[in-house]
Amino acid sequence: MTLLLNILKEIWLVTVEMAPYLLFGFLMAGILSVLISRDYVRRHLGGRSWIGAFKAALIGVPMPICSCGVIPLAATLRKQGASRSATASFLASTPQTGIDSLMITYALLGWVFALFRALVAFISGILCGVAVAAISEKEDEPPSTDETPPLSSSNHPHILVRMLKYGFISLPKDISKSMVLGIIISGIISGLIPVNFFADYLGDSPWAMLLMLVIGIPLYVCSSASVPIALAFIKAGLSPGAALVFLITGPATNAATLTTLWKIIGKKQLVVFLSTLALCALAAGFIMNQLAPSIGLEEQLCQNHEQTTGYHLLYAAVLIVILLKGMWPESKKKESNCE
Repeated sequence: MTLLLNILKEIWLVTVEMAPYLLFGFLMAGILSVLISRDYVRRHLGGRSWIGAFKAALIGVPMPICSCGVIPLAATLRKQGASRSATASFLASTPQTGIDSLMITYALLGWVFALFRALVAFISGILCGVAVAAISEKEDEPPSTDETPPLSSSNHPHILVRMLKYGFISLPKDISKSMVLGIIISGIISGLIPVNFFADYLGDSPWAMLLMLVIGIPLYVCSSASVPIALAFIKAGLSPGAALVFLITGPATNAATLTTLWKIIGKKQLVVFLSTLALCALAAGFIMNQLAPSIGLEEQLCQNHEQTTGYHLLYAAVLIVILLKGMWPESKKKESNCE
């Protein structure tokens, strides 16, 4: 009984802590969904040079698209003229982060971790794109365009409605199940695994990062849901670098999407893509572990998050309602695709 109460307590604390930041992330995601449309992405991902990979990573990092939504979008982009390089960069950077997941990372792991995560997503996206381009045959570039971003959509009389609908209805519908599952898994890990379990057996050993790599590559977890799980691992003594490896590979790859990637960018390109992403994750984890003591990251991660206010409780209640609404099945209605 005590164990169950401890698990429920951990679930509640994580929910309360992340609620205001996730709600703000939903709002920003709704704004970005209008300012950066899929058509705008399509028109700027041509070209075999590193510029295409740079643009794809730059666009992909803030976009609130989960790993289930990035595959059909990437397939469409590829058919409409995006290069293998840009497609690979988009596939690597986009599912790792999003404005919503970065806000959760800031709430649970601190601003240093959030900034580092965004930077790694950006750099790894470019490197994956460049690596794929290096082994791919030259492709014909699609016609260039000097059109500006699709801000013409901002003239729509219901632009605010569209932003709010995407941010608080469509996006939660896509990630609610994974988000709730991630919070529950976080509570179970925190409740079952002793505080210094990983520290006692793995510490800062490279084996910890390799273990997270093995777990993260085939596992399906969205970028937002991966954060509370990573927090639980850190509470159990896992090094920040190993947790970062999980945050990179968990959202960016999974067993189901790898087979689809095989068809989108090619067999050889998939191997290079996966190898480059894995090396980026391990390198980022190593750098994180080296920097953690000097920037006081571990002390920041170990801060007590149990203090709550009336506002936190209100935000948590609103978040719970939104997530439950997102999980509620729609009868005889076509469910929205991951965006």
